[in-house]
Formats: sequence, structure tokens, C-alpha cells
Amino acid sequence: MKVLVVDDSSTMRRILTNCLNEAGYKDVVHAADGLEALDVLSKEQGVGLILVDWHMPNMDGFSLLQQVKADDKTKDIPVIMVTTQAEKQSVLDALKVGAANYVVKPFTPEIISEKIAEVLG
Repeated sequence: MKVLVVDDSSTMRRILTNCLNEAGYKDVVHAADGLEALDVLSKEQGVGLILVDWHMPNMDGFSLLQQVKADDKTKDIPVIMVTTQAEKQSVLDALKVGAANYVVKPFTPEIISEKIAEVLG
């Protein structure tokens, strides 16, 4: 299964990719913001999970989540929000719009694996 990692920090994209690789997910594609992620989703086949940072330029993670869930082609792809915001209302808003789960930075590879397992079963 292909995983899309969306974060404006190349370091965070690399950290998430390493966590995913450790969890057995070797097919990882990247985007630096929400607009780039939409472009990747329009071109890549088989994306089965999206990990999205909350704060990014051009299009933030919440806006990307809304667009993904509004599109018939992508609405069934689980989205995990990755954020420094442990603010309860932000998390509730994301879950209400359709986020499958969330991870608060900093995190460990084990936490990423657990969150993915919760989402994918």
C-alpha cells in the first residue's frame, strides 16, 4: 500500500518515512503542502493512507483534509493528522470533517505504528 506524507518540513517527511519503513510501509510518496498533495493524489494510483501536517503554507492540513473528504475519488482514503496542536477543539474539528486519527508531535515510530493499526485494523 502506498502512503502519502504531507509536511512542509523535509526533515519531518524523512522522519515519518523512516517510521513508516520501520512499520513495513516501503511505498511512500511525499508532498510539501496541501496543493502539492492534491496534485500527487491526482497522479498517483493506490494511495491507501495519508499522513498530513496541520500547519503548512499554500494549503494547510485541515483544508487538505476537507478537500480529500469532499472528492469521491479520495474520500475513502484514511487521513491521519500529524500536529503539534494537542488543542482539543482542533482535534475534534478534524475528526468531525473525517480524519481517521491524529498524532501529536513529538512521536515515536511505535506511536505511528499504533495509530496506523488503529486506522487500518
